[in-house]
Amino acid sequence: MARAFTPKVVTGNALLEGDVVYYTAQGTWTRNLAEAQVLSDQAAADLRLTEAASDQSLIVGAYLADMAPSDTGPEPTHFREEFRRTGPSNYFHGKQAEA
Repeated sequence: MARAFTPKVVTGNALLEGDVVYYTAQGTWTRNLAEAQVLSDQAAADLRLTEAASDQSLIVGAYLADMAPSDTGPEPTHFREEFRRTGPSNYFHGKQAEA
């Protein structure tokens, strides 16, 4: 039996800075996960991933990441995506120093 589809967002890394970025419903990239487009079916997710991955002048490594919907926007369901969102945890710098 096939696994049920879980909501996803398209994510990757900014080509020049290396920052984690997310694809929006407007077809742009954002560093804010709350602005990411949540995809609720496989066909739409595959199409958006294809569109996003073609933007090779801005991003690298685009892929679909599982998310759970919440009142404040998508929330990662896997620790890898949570880690990517907050950055390295060895000491406060970058995104962690701003929080």
